[in-house]
Amino acid sequence: MKVLVVGNGGREHAIAWKLAESKDVKEVVCVPGNGGTAYEKKCVNIEDEDGNYVEIARREGCSLAVIGPENPLAEGLADEFWAAGIRVVGPRKAAAQLEASKGFAKDFMKKYAVAAAASETFTDEKAALDYITSHGAPIVVKADGLAAGKGVVVAKTVDEAKAAVREMMEDKKFGESGSTLVIEDYLTGDELSVLAAVSVTPELAASGKACIIPFLSARDHKRLCDGAKGPNTGGMGAISPVEGVTPLIMSQFEKNILQPTLKGLVDMKADYRGFIFFGLMLTEDGPKCLEYNVRLGDPETQAVLPLMDFDFAAMCEAITDGTLKDFKFDWKPGVVVAPVAVSGGYPEEYRKGIPIDCDKEAFGRSGAKLFVAGAKPDRRGDRVQTEQSMGLVTSGGRVLACSAYGKDFDEAWHKAYEALGAIHFDGMFYRKDIGLPGAAQSN
Repeated sequence: MKVLVVGNGGREHAIAWKLAESKDVKEVVCVPGNGGTAYEKKCVNIEDEDGNYVEIARREGCSLAVIGPENPLAEGLADEFWAAGIRVVGPRKAAAQLEASKGFAKDFMKKYAVAAAASETFTDEKAALDYITSHGAPIVVKADGLAAGKGVVVAKTVDEAKAAVREMMEDKKFGESGSTLVIEDYLTGDELSVLAAVSVTPELAASGKACIIPFLSARDHKRLCDGAKGPNTGGMGAISPVEGVTPLIMSQFEKNILQPTLKGLVDMKADYRGFIFFGLMLTEDGPKCLEYNVRLGDPETQAVLPLMDFDFAAMCEAITDGTLKDFKFDWKPGVVVAPVAVSGGYPEEYRKGIPIDCDKEAFGRSGAKLFVAGAKPDRRGDRVQTEQSMGLVTSGGRVLACSAYGKDFDEAWHKAYEALGAIHFDGMFYRKDIGLPGAAQSN
C-alpha cells in the first residue's frame, strides 16, 4: 500500500521512516515533507501550498493517511479524509479540541475526574489579574488555543504572571489563541510524556473494543540551555524510556488519567482514531495530567519510534479498522537518546539557508539515526557533490535530531553525542545534557 504523511517536521520524518520499514508499504508520500524525507528510503516529497491533501492522496493512490501536526487536526482534516473514503490516523475535529482548546481540555478533565492541577478559565483580563492577585504565585498561565508549544508561562511571581496575562490578552502575543486563558495551580515534580495509540468510535465502544494503548515513557527537555535554563522551546531533545518510571507510576497513570480519558471520549461519542500525548507531572500524589496533545509529540517521537519492535504501519491500520485492542506491542530492550540541534538565535530570530556538513564516516560509526526537522534539500549542485555536504540547508529553528539506541542509557547517550559531534552548520547549538540528572524541566 501507499501511505500519505501530512507534515514537515522531525516527528513526520520519524513517522515516514517507521512506515517505510513495513514490508506492506510500497511508498510513503510526504506532504510537504522535508530534507530528511527527501532522501529517506521509499519516501517521496510533494510540495503543496493549498492544503489539497485529500486530492493528493487520491491522485497518488494512497489508501491510508497519517496526520502529524496539530493544526490540520484542529481544522478537521481527518473528517475530510474519512468523507473521501480514505482511512486516516488522526482524530476528527470535535475530539481534536482536547488540544485546540485548553479550556475545553480542563473542563473535560474536571468532568471525568482526570488527575490534574486545579484551574480556572478566563476571557476577561481584569478577572484573570484579580484571580492571580488573590491566588498568589507560583502559578501557571496558558493560552487557550494552539501556540506551537510556546503558550505556557510558569510564573514564579505575581508580577510575572500578570505580565504573561497582558502579553497574551492585550498584546496578542499568540493571536486569538490568547483571548481565553487557563490559569492553573503550580505543581511540583518531574515532567513525563506518555504517547499512546487510540481507537475509539461509538461502534467500538458498544462492542467493548474502544481502547487507548500507551507506549513507553519518554521525557522532553524544553529549556534551551543545559541544566533546564533559558527560554522554553519546542524541545531540545528526548529520551525513552525514562528511568524511575515504575510499574506503580504507570498503574496510577492508567487508573487516574488514561481510563478516565477513555471514558470521556466514549461518553462524548468521539471518533478518535489516532494518537494522543499525555503531558504529565510526577507529583508526590502520583502523576497529574498537564495537557493533552492529539498527535505524537516532537521530539519524543524520535526517541520512542526506534524502540518499536513491531510493524508501525500495521498498528496504524489496527487503529483505523478497530482491531487495536488485539494488536501485539513488542518493544526493544534498551534506551534511545535523541538530542536536537537548533539554529543560532532560536527560539527567537535565526538565519536560514545555512549548509549542513557531516563527517559521514564518524556519523556512521555512531550507529545513530538522523531525523531532520528544519532543513531542506540544497539545490546547489556543487554543494551536494562535496564529500562533507549532507545535501541539506537549514530552513527552521529546530534543525535535526540524532537518535541513538543503546543497551543502556550510557551507551545510547555517548552514541547520540558522537553522532551530533560529526555534524556542523554555522550557528549550530545543542544541549549537552539530554537525559542527565537535573536536565529536564521540573516545576
